[in-house]
Amino acid sequence: MSKRLYIQDVATRDGFQIEASFVPTEDKIALIDRLSHTGLAKVEVTSFTSPKAIPNLRDAEEVMRGIQRVAGVEYTVLVPNVKGCERALSCAVDEINLVMSASDTHGLANLRMTPEQSLQQFAEIIEVTRGSGVFINASLSTTFGCPFEGEVAESRVQTLIQRLLDIGVQGVTLCDTTGMADPAQVERICRAALQRWPAAVFTAHFHNTRGMGLANALAALNAGIDRFDASLGGLGGCPYAPGASGNICTEDLVHMFQRMGLDTGVNLDALLEAAATLPDLIDHDVPGAILKAGKSDRRYPKPKWMQEAGL
Repeated sequence: MSKRLYIQDVATRDGFQIEASFVPTEDKIALIDRLSHTGLAKVEVTSFTSPKAIPNLRDAEEVMRGIQRVAGVEYTVLVPNVKGCERALSCAVDEINLVMSASDTHGLANLRMTPEQSLQQFAEIIEVTRGSGVFINASLSTTFGCPFEGEVAESRVQTLIQRLLDIGVQGVTLCDTTGMADPAQVERICRAALQRWPAAVFTAHFHNTRGMGLANALAALNAGIDRFDASLGGLGGCPYAPGASGNICTEDLVHMFQRMGLDTGVNLDALLEAAATLPDLIDHDVPGAILKAGKSDRRYPKPKWMQEAGL
């Protein structure tokens, strides 16, 4: 493959929102500014939700207005309702990300809305954005399985994608919310979506809950997906998968793609430098593998006995 791949980092939204402690506003801004200079295509900056619901992101306006925007990088935010949309538009965001579930039970548990109710709310939000030029993306949670209901019918997923596109959504993120997906399923669902809606913009979003995150990303790539969500250091997680690791790790994903000879546009060394700041920011270790082990071209000195023997 010679086509360009586009990587979006979601750490400062999807990662920071579930941390035990609040990351100071100035530290969020500094990290986003670092990420903006790594070659990432997009950064999910924050969420314009109620501070009571997600206190860790209560500084959404301050962060969005404080970052230094870099040409060629898109800055996206999560929006839960019309009020959040209006707040986001006042900060001149590039993209608004809406979230709904493909499963009734997960939708009610996570959003207190069924998919049908989410679609109705999305239509209201999209109406507010008319004329703004802001790109509208919708993340479809539990595309590859629900932690309460189990399998989600692929026909249901396709129906919901069509309804999202019908109301004016321009991009759809296919989300493996609790890491239930397997590579064969991922390739099948992603390939079907790309074939049925070739003009739509699809992104793949995987979690590494069961250790299959990078394998699923490779399956999505083989299906034709060229846009991927990932989280610096592997931050993130889901309250419905207790003890699980977070999103697939941005630097691990970029390392894999670059080892395969694929163009991500990302400076991996700069990305690793940004990832190295995370443990101090959040006061704990991060799951990322490349940060610990180094890139695969790292070389080690020979054992002392071999050096002494001239071997």
